[in-house]
Amino acid sequence: MRHRPGRDGRPFLLLHGLGSNARLWDEVADLLAAAGHPVYALDMRGHGDSDLPEHGYDNATAVADLVAVCRELRLTGALFAGHSWGGNLAVRLAAQHPELAAGLALVDGGWIGFVDTSRYAPTREKSVELAGWWRDVTGIKEETMRELLRGLHPTWSQTAVEASLADMVEGPDGLLVQRLPLEHYMSLADSMWQDPPARWYPGITAPVLLLVALPAHAQSWGTYARKWVAEAEAAIPQAESRWYVDTDHNLHVEEPERVASDLLDLARLVDKPAPERS
Repeated sequence: MRHRPGRDGRPFLLLHGLGSNARLWDEVADLLAAAGHPVYALDMRGHGDSDLPEHGYDNATAVADLVAVCRELRLTGALFAGHSWGGNLAVRLAAQHPELAAGLALVDGGWIGFVDTSRYAPTREKSVELAGWWRDVTGIKEETMRELLRGLHPTWSQTAVEASLADMVEGPDGLLVQRLPLEHYMSLADSMWQDPPARWYPGITAPVLLLVALPAHAQSWGTYARKWVAEAEAAIPQAESRWYVDTDHNLHVEEPERVASDLLDLARLVDKPAPERS
């Protein structure tokens, strides 16, 4: 757990995506804490600095882990911001435990519906393809990976690059390997397929902010994104979308100031006094 005490604002709990880690929230977390909000960013099991147990790599267990963390920290009525898979977890948690979540920010996740397109579905049939990608980003030296990340993400800060490197660990040969083993990654990917966030929309009563990336190089993705976001807005009573054009999937890393500003808008919305009755 990465904690910034803030002051007396409503607390935020920040959730990373699949195969990622809490450090990628650092720049956003600093801005939220500077605005007075206590901020917690969690490494889910098998990710970042958390333990790597043999079992428990599915959405239900991940949400149970989150509930246990909230109970331990005595967090109720918090604001949850979830990136990618973390958005899926935030949606399910808010539906099953509404007392814990006063508001949700779904950062390019939590509204993606893989059921209507096999192109983006993280099914087990893609394991061979994914394993190839896994090998492409392992087995190289740390400085080589650092330079690769700088080339792939020229707008990222050095803080973000170092945070992304924390997804990997150095093996006994001095080369990097993924911190989350492939079999656990695929187990979670299967769970995403089996547990689409839309099934939990009817149980959500808190305000929801959907932050949507529209990458310039993936126009077909934009078609799906608009459809999924429209479905979420229709199903969730208090939902609003904000669009990030020409931005990649890692919105919180690409544009931390704007994401933090949107999250602070959510905090103000949640804490806005109810209108007086005449």
